[in-house]
Amino acid sequence: MELWSICWPYLNGFQTPYSPDNEKKRVCFMPGTMLAARLHEVGGKFTVDEIPLPDVGEHDVLIKTAACGVIPNLRNVVTNFPEWYPFLPLPELPAVFGLDAAGTVVSVGRSVKDFKEGDRVYVNPGLSCGNCKQCLAGLPTRCASYTFMGYFGFSPSSSDVFREYRHAGYAQYLRAPARNLITLADELPFEVATRLGYLGTAYSALKKLELTPGQSLLVLGASGTLGIGATLAALAMGVTDIIVAARDRTALERLRQLAPKRIRSLQIMSTDLHASIREMAPGGVHAVVDTLGAKAPAELSVSAMNAVTSGGKIVQIGGVSGPIPIDPHPFMCTQLHYIGSLWFTTAEAQELMALIRAGLLDTSQWAPRPYTLDKLNQALEDIQTDASGFLNYHIVHA
Repeated sequence: MELWSICWPYLNGFQTPYSPDNEKKRVCFMPGTMLAARLHEVGGKFTVDEIPLPDVGEHDVLIKTAACGVIPNLRNVVTNFPEWYPFLPLPELPAVFGLDAAGTVVSVGRSVKDFKEGDRVYVNPGLSCGNCKQCLAGLPTRCASYTFMGYFGFSPSSSDVFREYRHAGYAQYLRAPARNLITLADELPFEVATRLGYLGTAYSALKKLELTPGQSLLVLGASGTLGIGATLAALAMGVTDIIVAARDRTALERLRQLAPKRIRSLQIMSTDLHASIREMAPGGVHAVVDTLGAKAPAELSVSAMNAVTSGGKIVQIGGVSGPIPIDPHPFMCTQLHYIGSLWFTTAEAQELMALIRAGLLDTSQWAPRPYTLDKLNQALEDIQTDASGFLNYHIVHA
């Protein structure tokens, strides 16, 4: 397949940036380039630039991006992370961001055997070295070099990963290791595949809870996209007793209607939750998946912990504001488990896709909110004011 993109005119030795007005000034075709939305400074706006196509390494795949997710936290990442979390490095600017990309394979490296041109794939953005003990044991999220392509990293060595994989979902093409690709179910549209990051994160967390039939699960923050994903994944995995807790009464009722015999709702009216939870689940719930976001108070997480039965588990995949105080004595005396769960592995994403193919996991709950690449800044503004968990904000590529 011939890869080319539009060559924009040059003014005074500098390339004219893309804009709807400049779109009318196209004058030539230049092989080997593409359009990408890039961030040039922390806290700045994204601009659509023409940049070279990425090379394809021996174990890599080149993908023509069809759609990529937009998440509320991206604005925080590109504005506040250098100050709030200096230990979580960003890619060197200017950089192409964009988690949860899906598209079509257009070229493969010479050692890639499992993918071919034309395959529809989702790109797991969680990159690891592939060679350390953790990676070889099938635990790439524990790799010392673990990095979210097009987002942020978890250690100083992430800088090397960012230099190797510079392009993410807000580019017309991206390069990724073949080990990070998941073949999409035929019936799964590209735009819906951009929710796999939320679903996969929830699925990996739920696996760690090891719930059996009859045990109860509390989904804390259930009305957000991550909480909805956790509820859908729990239903697909056969959890029989699910309590969904959130402030939004309408969203709670919509979730309850998904499986009225298996889902009960709890509207959050204050930060004191444990009495209400224990009233619904005498003796306490067996497990909690905490999906609360940065705007939620830590007191909610603490109160939910106090409603867990002896030997129960709490898994954290959200990120409430501030530290969560934990009294070690109840944890010791009732043998509770507090587990942090980071993202998901490609193998877990393949399991998730099997649930989708079997019709066990409902992916129809999200209403699409598509934006073109040049409207990325608008999407990031809109999602702050209308961030319903049932909306699917995403970028579509022509």
